Amino acid sequence: MSAVLRVGNASGFYGDRFSAWREMLDGGDLDVLTGDYLAELTMLILGRDRLRDPSLGYAKTFLRQLEGCLGTALDRGVRIVTNAGGLNPAGLAAAIGSLADRLGLTVRIGYVEGDALARPDALTANAYLGAYGIAACLDGGADVVVTGRVTDASLVVGPAIARFGWGRDDLDALAGATVAGHLLECGAQVTGGNFSFFTELPDGGHRPGFPVAELRPDGSCVITKHAGTGGAVTVETVTAQLLYEVGGPAYLGPDVVTRLDTVALSADGPDRVRVSGVRGTPPPATLKVGVNNLGGFRNSMTFVLCGLDIPAKAALVQGQVEEAVGPEGLEFTLARTDHPDAADTEAASALLHVHLRDGDKARAGRAFSAAAVELALASYPGCTLTTLPGDATPYGVFTADVVPQDAVSHVAVLPSGERLPIAPPPNMCAEGPPAHQKAITGGPSAHPTRRAPLGEIVGARSGDKGGDANLGVWARTDATWSWLRGWLTTDRLGELLPETAPLTVERHELPNLRAVNFVVRGLLGQGVAASTRFDPQAKALGELLRSRVVDLPADLTSGPADGGTPCPARGGTPGEGR
Repeated sequence: MSAVLRVGNASGFYGDRFSAWREMLDGGDLDVLTGDYLAELTMLILGRDRLRDPSLGYAKTFLRQLEGCLGTALDRGVRIVTNAGGLNPAGLAAAIGSLADRLGLTVRIGYVEGDALARPDALTANAYLGAYGIAACLDGGADVVVTGRVTDASLVVGPAIARFGWGRDDLDALAGATVAGHLLECGAQVTGGNFSFFTELPDGGHRPGFPVAELRPDGSCVITKHAGTGGAVTVETVTAQLLYEVGGPAYLGPDVVTRLDTVALSADGPDRVRVSGVRGTPPPATLKVGVNNLGGFRNSMTFVLCGLDIPAKAALVQGQVEEAVGPEGLEFTLARTDHPDAADTEAASALLHVHLRDGDKARAGRAFSAAAVELALASYPGCTLTTLPGDATPYGVFTADVVPQDAVSHVAVLPSGERLPIAPPPNMCAEGPPAHQKAITGGPSAHPTRRAPLGEIVGARSGDKGGDANLGVWARTDATWSWLRGWLTTDRLGELLPETAPLTVERHELPNLRAVNFVVRGLLGQGVAASTRFDPQAKALGELLRSRVVDLPADLTSGPADGGTPCPARGGTPGEGR
């Protein structure tokens, strides 16, 4: 058996590149191919599917992808691990069995269940399980393992446990594999997708390939991709994904707490980045639970305001709409996309987005949208809308909860049909509040400065976690990091991004990555499905920050296209900061 486990990824979300499964199987050698389909919003979508048909609740796209790939995977000995089971892993496992029968294939299928919790007041409630159920299915001979809500990284950690035989106390190895899983979970984001410096990629970011992790028995790995595929794997593309949707240095998981401040990245050849030095500590005694509920109904209409008196025109519309349907549940957002003295209508126009959320479908539906359209000849000069009148749609509300690890019945259902209970970790620690870090500033700089966008010298990656947003910012060189860590305080973030100023913002430094990570509590309100922000998942928050023009030290430049000096290989102390 090889000392290296090659794990690829072919899906980062429900709706990712359909052909990726075929591309990954045909592109090079693999031992395991994973697919991540679940997000907080996805669980809501699957919950609504299950309301219509109790036999559903899984990612139907995966079955169509598997139809053209299952035979190839079996022929090549590539084992498949996916969380596409969603709310119904047993149902997807049965559907895969039926597919195999139709194709004339013999396949051994295992699945993991126990994440679904009985919450009569919730549409969905699912605990984030760990990796040992996946490992048990693989040890039981499964060719395909289907799960429900496990942590995204568990799709990679489980195969590593099965290959290398790690026990519950192999915390550093488990932590290293968790980092590998976090890097692979979002597919092409680690190979150049959504990358701040995409113009520097060999193909300009046109079609990045999907990633591969080469894991070793100590939990270290090399992140790479199949030869001949687009994008790139560099220290910076890996840094960007490592900062995605994380909080403080202690990255909590059901099997291990991974210390992100111990991760060391180094170049290992073209399109190869070595990940090493990761330390782990015992996991918390609780599991995160994602809870989705239907929050009511929503509708939106957008008015185009052209030319002069934009604020007065917006105020007129607001008063008219409130008078027509009442002010409750209304939200008005004026996007000043207009330019003075513009030569065409679009450049001279601002957009007024009007949102209504209500428990009454009728009020949020045609009563609202028709009232907006009725203003077409009775409102501001030049009145026009970009939307047609329509019915309201339901929206969801996401909340996070915790339950004791021993309160969840984590079960691996082996290909033989045997149901194998998975015990919680024997050693767990109490979870403390995240440690907020303030910047150490040295006062105003006497060095010459220049006015330029911040993004000339730093990269950023941002995303959503329920109602919160994270924003990771990394420096391209050591000199830039020395400046950034003292300059980018929470107060300065509030100045550059005013919507964050009134909110609770946590700041965390990751020196090994030359990075600062911010967690902005409550920026997304009740979660993605309920958000009316222009950028509901905070995906563009990092690029907004990079676009702000600031006083940069004159001697700092953007750095070489290869990302400059590799991040230093520094270690850490287990348990540090807890």
